[in-house]
Amino acid sequence: MTTLKLMLRQALYENRAFWRNPAAAFFTFIFPLMFLVIFNVVFGDNEIEVSGGRVDTSTFYVPAIIALSVINTCFTGMAQTVAFARDRGVLKRVRGAPLPPVAYLGGRITQSVWSMILLVTIVLGAGMVFYGVDVQTDKLPAAFAVLVIGAATFCALGLAITAIIPNADAAPAIVNATILPLLFISDVFIPTANSPHWITSLASVFPVSHMAGALHDAFNPYTPGSGLVAKDVIVLVAWGVAGAVIAARYFSWEPRR
Repeated sequence: MTTLKLMLRQALYENRAFWRNPAAAFFTFIFPLMFLVIFNVVFGDNEIEVSGGRVDTSTFYVPAIIALSVINTCFTGMAQTVAFARDRGVLKRVRGAPLPPVAYLGGRITQSVWSMILLVTIVLGAGMVFYGVDVQTDKLPAAFAVLVIGAATFCALGLAITAIIPNADAAPAIVNATILPLLFISDVFIPTANSPHWITSLASVFPVSHMAGALHDAFNPYTPGSGLVAKDVIVLVAWGVAGAVIAARYFSWEPRR
């Protein structure tokens, strides 16, 4: 079999294993929807300031939760599942098997991207049906491009961060400590239009802010043109390349001692 076919078979296996763990699958999909409902209930009919004007709460939080969905499946999920597999010795056995390493990792990435697509579709559908969010059809290509670039970037970063995870027990703490603060300062959980300048400047260094910002622009009716901002794409690509380089250099197939 070709490497591509082996990768697809591995992706099917990873997907089957994912859904055979109902608790993990349930919370992977329920958490973003839960946040979407909570934020819309808490902020109600308030308007939120965005670039160019003000939009209602749902128009702000649907792209924000879509960004969270990408990060949750491609970064958090990737980092934790790989760390657990390494600690159980699964990666070591795979490395000694005929399965090419690129097929194994490609299968895991494909499964994460598939989960991301499904979750984004659910969140977008819920926003349109229950909260009346208007999709800017002329900016759909921009939103699609951001999702593709963002998924690749956060998958690469998810593999890269496993280099500093010593064992499976430490994985949730390290991954959440890395990503949660950024979610609060990057227009995901809380609008940052009125935040101190140093906070927004700090957030702009990291990819979460640009992922959320690019999706906000794609849903923002005041955004001119295609809705795709070059700076957001450049920062996401730069972080993705850096993550891929670190993962290629420091990724470990054997449990840490």
